[in-house]
Amino acid sequence: MPIARNSAVVLDRDGLESLLGALRGRGYTVVGPTVRDAAIVYDEIGSVADLPEGWTDEQAPGHYRVKERSDRGLFGYNVGPHSWKQFFFPPEQRMWRAERTESGFRRTDPPAEVPDYALIGVRACEIAAIRIQDRVFTSRHFKDPEYENRREGAFIVALNCGEAGGTCFCVSMETGPKAEAGFDLALTELLDGERHEFLLEVGSERGTEILAELPHRAAAEDDRRQAEACVENARQHMGRSMNTDGIRDLLQRNYEHPRWDETADRCLACANCTLVCPTCFCADIEDTSDLSGDIAERWRYWGSCFEQHFSFTHGGSVRDSIKSRYRQWMTHKLSTWFDQFGTSGCVGCGRCITWCPVGIDITEEAAAIRDRDGERSHRDDTPPGDTV
Repeated sequence: MPIARNSAVVLDRDGLESLLGALRGRGYTVVGPTVRDAAIVYDEIGSVADLPEGWTDEQAPGHYRVKERSDRGLFGYNVGPHSWKQFFFPPEQRMWRAERTESGFRRTDPPAEVPDYALIGVRACEIAAIRIQDRVFTSRHFKDPEYENRREGAFIVALNCGEAGGTCFCVSMETGPKAEAGFDLALTELLDGERHEFLLEVGSERGTEILAELPHRAAAEDDRRQAEACVENARQHMGRSMNTDGIRDLLQRNYEHPRWDETADRCLACANCTLVCPTCFCADIEDTSDLSGDIAERWRYWGSCFEQHFSFTHGGSVRDSIKSRYRQWMTHKLSTWFDQFGTSGCVGCGRCITWCPVGIDITEEAAAIRDRDGERSHRDDTPPGDTV
């Protein structure tokens, strides 16, 4: 009997192993969470044994630790330092290479073929982030063919959250904790005493085809209720919240708010927040050549609006102070992103809070500006020409 989209079945651990095998059998490079370097990161996995079984994470502003769970949960963590954008928008990428020949330079472009990735355990907030980057790279007049090539072949296995992290606020941003769309299959881990199973929901025709190859049973009403209870537990225990009512206009009318000065006194301009963010897309281009002058290459690297040279124009940087760079990042993320892409640039994953060395909390920053809406700074420390 064919399996309908939006239907739900139950897999056991062996069924999950079969899912990974079915994806590899179709030529996908399977990537998912694994423990490495005292963190839960996304990397290529070969089997269920590579997943972070029995591990969770502890997160707070400027604080991240992995620790053991009291059960054998495979997905009992929140989000780590990596985001899925690394597979579609790599941290470093060669754009072209030119080599001197007897008749001149011959240019070679990167190979057109890239792996088709199957992403295992994609949270609802991270699906929202991928869809935001889709708008940035594929739905405007100037498309990025490299991103488009990597993205279009991806198979997404979502993961509905059963618990929230200390810095999560996806409910505020309406991006989670349950994945509603944008996936091929969606898992909810069911842990209850000796029971360890997975409710699996179908979200696409490709998902239906894969599920037909897996050992499973139809989901009973009790299975559905337990899955709903898991998601509700995450919803009720968010580590943070953000009032987003009118936030676009709130930030745009408070460019001279004293909170920017207060935050700048703490901010290190280290760019951690932009590097861990699943939606930031800034990049730098660098041209290099070897000492002989026979080979030249152009590379694209992740950049950051916190770098002093990022806004450099003839005569110097437009945003020379930390204050202006932090203000640019936050107002772009929560305000002017709406003008560019029709959505917020924040999905509430909380990474920027966790991985900030001094624990700057974007939800606290937004609340402080709202609490003192319209207040203006009297500090005159902005260099000439330093603008938003």
